[in-house]
Amino acid sequence: QVQLVESGGGLVQAGGSLRLSCAAAGRTFSSYAMGWFRQAPGKKREVVAAISWSGNIYYADSVKGRFTVSRDNRKNTGYLQMNSLKPEDTAVYYCAADPKGDPTKGNDYRYWGQGTQVTVSS
Repeated sequence: QVQLVESGGGLVQAGGSLRLSCAAAGRTFSSYAMGWFRQAPGKKREVVAAISWSGNIYYADSVKGRFTVSRDNRKNTGYLQMNSLKPEDTAVYYCAADPKGDPTKGNDYRYWGQGTQVTVSS
């Protein structure tokens, strides 16, 4: 079992930055991949970024060059640094852990956090 708790969301102006954190408890943190997803009102959930246990990283095209995913295995915490935020980044952001298959596929993840709201004003 893995429990995930996100923090760091909020309201920011376009061009600003936020850092989301995902604190994990339960199984050994370094043994599984983590992903970040988001869902805007009326839209499907989409992958934002993913990082494997070994550090391999994936980014959605929409966030490349602006977002940075990382993990600190000593602190059992994953991070999503979001810079140059745009209004279209507004969504509830979720972290997820331990995919059984493709780490870019939300349906493959076993564990999810509660989500944190990110709102970017224009």
